[in-house]
Amino acid sequence: MNKPIARTSICLLLALCAIPSFSSSSAPDSLLQIMQDELKRANASLAKSEPAPYYLSYAAADSSGTVIVAMNGSLVLSTSVRRREADVMMRVGSAALDNTHSNKNRASGITSGTLPLNNDRDAIARVLWQLTNRGYDQASSAFLTVRTNTAVQSEEEDKSPDFSKESAQEHMGDARAIAPLNQKQWEDRARKISAEFLKYPEVYDSTVYLQVNDDHSYLVTSEGTAVVRPSALSRLVIQGETRADDGMELMRVETFQAPSADELPSDAELLVKADKISEDLKALRAAPAAEPYAGPALLSGRAAAVFFHEVLGHRLEGHRQRDETEGQTFTKKINQLVLPSFLTVVDDPTMKELNGVKLAGSYDFDDEGVPAIRVEAVENGVLKNFLMSRMPNKYFDHSNGHGRRQPGLMATGRQGNLIVTSTNMVPDAELRKKFIEEIKKQGKPYGLYFDDIQGGFTMTERSMPQAFQVLPVMVYRVYADGRPDELVRGVDIVGTPLLSLNNIMVTGDTMQVFNGICGAESGWIPVAAAAPAMLFSEIEVQKQHKGTERPPILAPPEPSHASSSKTPSKARS
Repeated sequence: MNKPIARTSICLLLALCAIPSFSSSSAPDSLLQIMQDELKRANASLAKSEPAPYYLSYAAADSSGTVIVAMNGSLVLSTSVRRREADVMMRVGSAALDNTHSNKNRASGITSGTLPLNNDRDAIARVLWQLTNRGYDQASSAFLTVRTNTAVQSEEEDKSPDFSKESAQEHMGDARAIAPLNQKQWEDRARKISAEFLKYPEVYDSTVYLQVNDDHSYLVTSEGTAVVRPSALSRLVIQGETRADDGMELMRVETFQAPSADELPSDAELLVKADKISEDLKALRAAPAAEPYAGPALLSGRAAAVFFHEVLGHRLEGHRQRDETEGQTFTKKINQLVLPSFLTVVDDPTMKELNGVKLAGSYDFDDEGVPAIRVEAVENGVLKNFLMSRMPNKYFDHSNGHGRRQPGLMATGRQGNLIVTSTNMVPDAELRKKFIEEIKKQGKPYGLYFDDIQGGFTMTERSMPQAFQVLPVMVYRVYADGRPDELVRGVDIVGTPLLSLNNIMVTGDTMQVFNGICGAESGWIPVAAAAPAMLFSEIEVQKQHKGTERPPILAPPEPSHASSSKTPSKARS
């Protein structure tokens, strides 16, 4: 799995997240009270220091969950985990200039450790005390460096404060009643679904992965905020992999999520998905490798959603507008046209579902204790707003509830649920006709239709190309002369944002949702994006990296239950 790199955003499907996050609901009020008491004591004591902290907060993630993994009809992992983590965040100096000033000093604002699993007041207080002392040494030292650098380095273009003042919040979220996980039942189900892949010799590796979380996160601050956020999530991933004769690795993934495991699809539905993954992989192995191309393209709603998440969404994140190492593609374009005038883009973490699909990027309060807010970032093509954490910039001096992070990292402005809507829509069937018309108009033999996507990434740092790469898996050549569509493999969508975003001609009328895990400076967080299908006058693709390992020489063993489960090959053609 790709790793996040500084100031570069990476988005992958939930299915590709390798490290699960767990949480627990054990006595949340007791833990909160201990945190509040220790925060009050520490804040009073450190107020006498020089330099003194002007902001101190304690955050905790109380964690428990279950992971079940099956392969080849057999269980390979079934485990439950419980843990608690604590983060102490400290700012010394003043909101105008503190120890976190500039990207290279951000990490000085946080220290992290492990909390006891029970509500032992003395043990928890001791951990928080140790982290607070370490945090003060770290923050005060960094602040001295910041003051020195500010005096001797060139003047910054954006002189905004390092931290915004926000209203204190008190919120004790109510956990939804979730039925306990029947672990034995799900072990059997995972084995059954994974056994379906044994019918397909073309599928070399497959995994059925269930992750069930029950989360409580806590935040108390010296400003008076006290927020408890319970959440529950069950996520099921079905993944298959194969390799073409030329060494190209191929993968198909289906991801399902719901508040509880009981609300996930039935075995019948999941077996159909396993069969579809296998059939797709079989078809991809036989498909020709595509060549580099630039021309008309049609993106399904899911593909368009990922496209906007990567190309636009990351460049709307507030902290990127003031960091002078960033490309700042849209920083000075407030109230200017940045998209075709028929498109509007909002990021709305308060939206729980769309067209019956649960949205992964939903939350009530962000990770800085600010209420989630629907942000209209682009209205009728005109840039209106950025996604703001408590790091201001010269255009917006307050958070709009988009400060997000994983435990152990400082929050930055991040996407939640990015929703793209259009006023220039045609029925999806009509969209294909317009696509073929555009192919003929440009004199191309074919255009490319991108049906499904596994993720993507983008580079936003000024020292690197301002480029993006979207990773499709099901791509078809659509011929202008009426020949049947042809599946191809091995291409990625590439380009630069300003040009690519303005090649959109018209959209379909049906919204589709992409749920994913996105990694950047503040860690891996769940996100969603939604969009209708979109017709582009031009999109560029490049060849994917191709491995050199050839497919297995030895045929796979026949399943011992082949007589009852294997389907004749003619029914699979």
